Amino acid sequence: MSSVKPPFDVLATVDMGSNSFRLQISRVVDDQLYTLDSLKDTVRLGGGLQDDKTLDSETLQRALACMGRFGERLRGLDPKQVRVVGTNTLRVAKNAPEFIVEAERLLGFPIEIIAGREEARLIYLGAAHSLPATKERRLVVDIGGGSTEFIIGSGYKAHVTESLPLGCVVFSKRFFVDGKISKNAFRDAELAARNEIQRIVHEYPASEWQLAVGTSGTARALRDMMEANGWSNGEITLRGMKRLRDDLIACGHSKEIRIQGLKDDRAPVLPGGLAIMIAIFESLAIEQMIVTDGALRDGVLYDLMGRQREKDMRDSTITQFKRRYHVDVPQAQRVAALAERLFRLVSGDALDPDMLKRVIWAAKVHEIGLTIAHAAYHKHSAYVLTNADMPGFSRREQSTLATIVLGHRGDMGKMVKEVADPALWPAVLSLRLAALFYRSRNELDINAVHGLTPTLNGYALTVGKDWLAANPLTTAAFRQEIAQWRAIGVALELRGD
Repeated sequence: MSSVKPPFDVLATVDMGSNSFRLQISRVVDDQLYTLDSLKDTVRLGGGLQDDKTLDSETLQRALACMGRFGERLRGLDPKQVRVVGTNTLRVAKNAPEFIVEAERLLGFPIEIIAGREEARLIYLGAAHSLPATKERRLVVDIGGGSTEFIIGSGYKAHVTESLPLGCVVFSKRFFVDGKISKNAFRDAELAARNEIQRIVHEYPASEWQLAVGTSGTARALRDMMEANGWSNGEITLRGMKRLRDDLIACGHSKEIRIQGLKDDRAPVLPGGLAIMIAIFESLAIEQMIVTDGALRDGVLYDLMGRQREKDMRDSTITQFKRRYHVDVPQAQRVAALAERLFRLVSGDALDPDMLKRVIWAAKVHEIGLTIAHAAYHKHSAYVLTNADMPGFSRREQSTLATIVLGHRGDMGKMVKEVADPALWPAVLSLRLAALFYRSRNELDINAVHGLTPTLNGYALTVGKDWLAANPLTTAAFRQEIAQWRAIGVALELRGD
């Protein structure tokens, strides 16, 4: 790995899980992270999810109070030092957008809602960095509060990723109502979990991995209890879990659990987590599982460190998309180079480097919809970017890419309701003009574009007079483009010099 020192020697992450919110601050030394500080708040966000898929007010207030405390600890850090991720509950809660606005205000940093498979990739990255550097293929399982992630990987690379709606908070609330524990409740919970897991069993056969690894709170709690009671030698076993299940049934209620090695804050969600883990062992033919402390927040930090060192997973994803959707690479590179130039020109001293990256990424994949149909291909491209699994990207980033790509051709009237953030207009304009310049798919001297500057009511594009004279078809297309922008109240001027 590169020994180049990153611009920041301290990085931080906030993991807004369905059970706990966690903050971790780490120091970067060469290629490793060393924890400086960590905070945990058992918010139980998933427990506040009501039947109508909204979070109740009491849970929201707990979550916002936590954001205020975490925000105080993160105060003074640069936005590029911090990455905040939300998981399953924030993916499904209907009132999550309103909550996120207030949470970001209190925290002081943007919140990324990550897709299930992206969560799985980051979990594996965190787990891999806490395990010995061996060559075996590992099955990593992470039971969270609202979802469970399954990954097969080797080294630091995840090969197969999946996320299922199985969580210790959700299952405890659904099957062990009001904390009551019974044999029937365990039977129903395990059956429900096995029904979900059956959908992915064929992707995780025992022949494809040599070591099973558990991460996060449920796995650690099970390991600790088995070791403390002499039921295993520091790993999780099916036999030990069945013995634990019998003990929980004998207790009858989560408030009555008195088992050595169990922390008090884990008791309310232990039955649901145990039922899920038993179902996983039986469905995937796992005999025993070791446990590692590396998890989502560690993966987020290592991924953030990679971005600092120009090893950005998002670049790899864009490259994979170009290959998967058979993109005309020379054309994509041409459009990307000109879109970058135009965005730099229109931004001037106010250049946003993060938005510049998104413009370049959008330009490189703006034609992926052509593999579906030529007609309205920009809409197909935008749909794919919105809905596909894109490792490294948050949902918000995918939405931004999709909006920029949607706007690169067609009727501008549709974009008025699509562009919620005015800061996106220069990005849309840059890609739209770049695609127009290269409509013939031939090389051109991008230095012929002398300027793109904001004006009082819009923008002014300045192009060399000789180039305009030599390209009458493109010049005519510019005239049509001016009319498109005028229709939405933006003055676009074409100037020759």
